[in-house]
Amino acid sequence: MANPADTAAEFAAFAGGLEVFRLLANSVAAMIAYYDAPEAGQRCRFANHAYASAFGLTETSIVGRTFPEIIGAEAARQVQPSIDTVVRESRAVVYVRELKAADGTRRWIEVNVLPHLGASGRPLGAFVVVTDITQHREATEKLRASEERLAKFMQASAEGIAFHKDGVITDANPPLCALVGYSLDEVRGRRALDFVAPDQVARVASMLAADREVGYESVVLHKNGTRIPVEFIGRTLVYDNETLRMSIVRDLRDRHAAQARIHYLAHHDVLTGLPNRLAFVERLSHEMELARGDDSPLALLFIDLDHFKRVNDSLGHLVGDTLLQTVAARISACLRATDLVARFGGDEFMVLLVGVAPDDAAEVAHKLLAAVEVPVDADGREISVTPSVGIAMFPADGTTPDELIKHADTAMYLAKARGRANYQFVDPAVTGAAYAALVLESQLAQALQRDEFVLHFQPQVHAVGGALAGVEALIRWQHPDQGLLWPEAFIALAEQRRLMLPIGQWVLRSAARAARRWRSRGLLDVPMAVNLSGMQFHADGFVDAVRQVLREEQVPGNWLELELTERMLMDDLAAVRRTLDALKALGIRISVDDFGTGYSSLAHLKGLPIDSMKLDRSFVQDLPRERGSTAIARAVIQMAQGLEITVVAEGVENEEQRRFLVGEGCDVLQGELVSPPLTAAEFAAWVAQRAAELGTAPTR
Repeated sequence: MANPADTAAEFAAFAGGLEVFRLLANSVAAMIAYYDAPEAGQRCRFANHAYASAFGLTETSIVGRTFPEIIGAEAARQVQPSIDTVVRESRAVVYVRELKAADGTRRWIEVNVLPHLGASGRPLGAFVVVTDITQHREATEKLRASEERLAKFMQASAEGIAFHKDGVITDANPPLCALVGYSLDEVRGRRALDFVAPDQVARVASMLAADREVGYESVVLHKNGTRIPVEFIGRTLVYDNETLRMSIVRDLRDRHAAQARIHYLAHHDVLTGLPNRLAFVERLSHEMELARGDDSPLALLFIDLDHFKRVNDSLGHLVGDTLLQTVAARISACLRATDLVARFGGDEFMVLLVGVAPDDAAEVAHKLLAAVEVPVDADGREISVTPSVGIAMFPADGTTPDELIKHADTAMYLAKARGRANYQFVDPAVTGAAYAALVLESQLAQALQRDEFVLHFQPQVHAVGGALAGVEALIRWQHPDQGLLWPEAFIALAEQRRLMLPIGQWVLRSAARAARRWRSRGLLDVPMAVNLSGMQFHADGFVDAVRQVLREEQVPGNWLELELTERMLMDDLAAVRRTLDALKALGIRISVDDFGTGYSSLAHLKGLPIDSMKLDRSFVQDLPRERGSTAIARAVIQMAQGLEITVVAEGVENEEQRRFLVGEGCDVLQGELVSPPLTAAEFAAWVAQRAAELGTAPTR
């Protein structure tokens, strides 16, 4: 036990220098305090401003308070073992604890407890030096969390990751090891370039030296020597105060396989495995460039299977597919390695023959005809098709891929027109006509939008007296380049391309509109006749379309007359009757045009609600000199009269024809003798003049 007198003297000596110590203690960033030894009450004898304020006290108010009173009983209990160690062993102790400040904030402190030893070597008290390590603690925790995240990322990532310093691998994750076939121990410590394919080393080394954070493709080697396409993505980072290079190694084998598959599908026909249209045109373009360079010929064969649709319709598409695959194989077998065959779509194939003259192309076509027509066993059925082949030669028949293909296609259709199962070379005359038809088709499709169609009107007059009996609306095309075209120039094309439906609807609406306009002016009180096409008459919803026009144009049905040809009335008589009955219910008159040119008879037509029939101009033009025409005209007129059907003679051009028809009892005349087709303005003038001549001006 220390002598109290000695202890007091020693403390007095210590207190003498206290003021100097206070100045020093308040000048440093640490919190500093001095406490009595436990047996002296463990009271605070000194604290600098930082220490006192940390517990909400002042340098004065803290003096004399015990250690538990200052830091709290719970905190004192926690650190008591460290204090006991200082007293028992007379040595410094360091511990870390969390400190809750007076304002409620929490910080981490590092506490150094330094014993103050007396002459006897026993502690008289202890210096407490507290350092705020909150920032260091947080940084350490962040680093540890970052390390943990990085480790988890490396383990969880499906992509290979390697760390290397100065080109030497320091760490790698399992996917990277699996990619190259080595264990982590085998990888760690080796140069990163050791795993790169030799032909790629220079480039990869250059990228590493550049220290850029970019991605690029390369190749690594598996342990077994297999080349593996990869993508390297480099990153530079600081880890544990060291600058490291992290490389993400992405396996590209699946991507390359998918890209190869996509490229294959984009350039090949799935069913036959042959190149498709895109690939063929690319190759054709390339071969044409080469042929221009060495002035060598090319032959292009356009092959279409005759009546292939029948196979699909009768035996099903699976059998059709089998046949196409067989045909593709047979065509390929007839060609050289330098030639190319492609499936263009459906039952169309293209063959490119390199460096061949027309005679050689004809010989190949012969072989193809013979090979393709051999019967094919499809599910126990022997089926066969024949090809029609069109041949175009480069450069004579075209200097671009599109031209050559177009002309070969035209030659193929020429082969079909000449009996099928044969080949034909390009015929310039046919090609020119086909091109003109193609241009006309394109222009025809735009004629409605451009408002290029117009109606002309041809009067019909009573055979006796000459008064206006009706008017026929006739379509004309005001072609921007060719001038006014009559129906013979474009109606057949419109029907082939299914343009007749919108064109026919336009004629019907325009005729109804003209009838309403003239009737409102008192110029017209007779039906307006409109010709129907077979496609229009048999289309679904035709009667509804007519009803819609009448409603929208505010025209009653009896203002219109629809003209149908005999042939349109021959198929499905029950359906024809239903349609005609529906039209009659709207008040519309029905006329049979070109009567006598079809296969019907008055007996066939007598059960239909027909109002009039038109004796075809082919009979009228020979009247009255040709005996056959005279007999037919006389018979038709007599039978029509018996059935109370009005007869209209069209194509009346001279007085002899008129006198004969009047004498036989024909009801209505139409033709050049009466009036040619007129524009709307000309027709209005004609009606007014005719009424004036007859003294029967229309009622206004």
